[in-house]
Formats: sequence, structure tokens, C-alpha cells
Amino acid sequence: MSVAELAALVGGHVSGDGGVRVRRVASLGAAGEGDVAFVEDVKLFDAARSCRASCLIAPEGAGASLGGARSLIEAARPKLAFALVAEVLHPPQKFPAQIHPTASVAEGALLGEGVYVGAGSVVGEGASLGAGTQVHPNCFVGRGVSVGCDCVLRPNVVLYEGVTLGDRVVLHAGVAVGADGFGYVRDASGVYHKFPQVGTVRIDDDVEVGANSCIDRGALGETHIGRGTKIDNLVQVGHNVEIGERVVIAAQTGISGSTVIESDAVIGGQVGFGDHARVQSGAVIGSQAGVLPGKIVRPGVWWGTPIQPLEEYKRLNALWGRLPRMREEIRELKRQVKGLIERLGEQP
Repeated sequence: MSVAELAALVGGHVSGDGGVRVRRVASLGAAGEGDVAFVEDVKLFDAARSCRASCLIAPEGAGASLGGARSLIEAARPKLAFALVAEVLHPPQKFPAQIHPTASVAEGALLGEGVYVGAGSVVGEGASLGAGTQVHPNCFVGRGVSVGCDCVLRPNVVLYEGVTLGDRVVLHAGVAVGADGFGYVRDASGVYHKFPQVGTVRIDDDVEVGANSCIDRGALGETHIGRGTKIDNLVQVGHNVEIGERVVIAAQTGISGSTVIESDAVIGGQVGFGDHARVQSGAVIGSQAGVLPGKIVRPGVWWGTPIQPLEEYKRLNALWGRLPRMREEIRELKRQVKGLIERLGEQP
């Protein structure tokens, strides 16, 4: 595409030759002829000037500093503009419509136009795959599963019976959706009996789930992931969890059953949630935080275990760092007080 076409795509404006054509995206350091790179930090402007990319995406007003003979797209949010350009220049690979000879598709399954089912995959009785959906090798789509249009199931994805996916859902390698939740009841003799896990999972449009993440079915109702939510690798979503729209959850987070995460929340990596917690819209939870059962996390930035407002966490963290010195100071004060008492006791 030409630089002018890309600028129109991202709502930016061109400085320099808009007719220059680019084929791919690249980093500042690796870019060459035919590449487009981006810079948004003034500290990297020197590196940008020496970049050999055919086109740079830069902040508005950067033309005077980075222009010259170079083609430049000035945009309000260069990183976002770069991502939009990448979507166009590097569209996801799509396999042509095909059912591989080694795949097993039940007679009662419904496949839309342009569906691809890869080697070794299984599509169960009563399952449906919407138009353009791609099922990569060795996937399992269980009985009665509903998958929308233009979804991508990467290798070794497992969809247990009865789960529902909307349109354009991407599940990366090893994702398991619809496994039983972790629910047991202990009797008087100490034996654990499984609580019914007969609910389902519903995942809405434009959700992406990272490799080897697990989303358990509801115990009696449903586990629900809202539209546009992005979940990283190795995330555990327990039974009956409700996640809203446009939520971002980083890797190795564990969400216990019946937790509610409202729309537009941001969850860092390795966060642990107790059951029945609620994260309100606008909350940002930092990495390795711990949310106690039933806790309500209100809008703002939160950190630590148990979770607390970031400013409070910073103050407490600073005090923790001073504890060894404070311990020595207290010991010295106790020694001085003891000496003073001894001296006073010696006086007539």
C-alpha cells in the first residue's frame, strides 16, 4: 500500500512523499526499504533519524524533526496507528476450505461456507462451525458446540460439549473451554463428592485467549466472557466467572469461581482472585496482587497482597524496606534506656 493510503486508514497526515509503497512493518532498528516503523517517544528520535524504513509513523508535529526526504505519517497515537497498519499489511493466514482426510466430522455437524478442519481434528455430533472458521490440526469440538463465523482454533484446542463461541474468536494452542469447575463437597467421613458441573461457557465476539489457558464451565449456570476481552497465556478462569467487555488479563492469573470482572478492567500478570470477588469497571490491578474472597475492587490502581490502593502499597513497601534499620535503632534505644535506668538506680 502507499503511504497516503495508510495515512487515510489511520486518520493521520503525510509529510513527504505519499506515493512511497510499503510492504511490511518492522522495528526501528531492523527496518529497511519497503518497511514501515513507528516512534512515539522523543528519546528515540535520534534512532528514528537513522532508521532506514521507507516510512515512519510519528507523533503529530514531529515532521520538522524527522522529515526531510523521508515519508512520514503523523498520527495522534503512533503505536495504535502502527497496529492498524500491521493488521492490513499482515492479515492472518487462512487455509482454503477443506476437511482434511484424517479429520473426523460427525454426520450431524453443520459447517458453514469456507470452513477449514485440519488433520486429526474431531467435530462432534450437533456441533456447528460458522462461515470462514478455521479449525487447526488436532482440535476437539465437542457435541453441541456452537462456533461463530471467522473464528480461529489453533492446534490442540478443546471445546467441551455445549459451549458457545461468538464471531471472530481466536483460541491459541492448548486452550480448553468447558472443563468441569473445581467444586467438591465433603461428607462427615471426610470423603469429597463432586458438586454438579452441568453449566456451560459462553464467549462473545472478538475475544482472544492465549495458549494453554483454561475456562471452566459453570456449575449450574454459565461462565461468560464479554465482547472484545483479551486473555493472555496460562490464565485460569473458574466456574461461573463473569468477565465483561474489553477486559485485559495478563498471563498466569487465576480467577476463582463466581468472581465478576466488569468491563474495561485491566488485570496484571500472576494476580490471584478469591471466590465471589468483584472488580468494578475502571479498576487496574498490578502484577502478583492478591484479591481476597468477596472483595470489591473499586476504580483506581491497586497492588499488593492483600490488595490495596497503589499509593498505600508504595508507602507500606517503603516502610518494609526500612524495617532492618528500624530494628537496629530500637535495639539501640532499648540499650540506652536500660543504661539510664541502671544509672538512676545507683543514685542515693
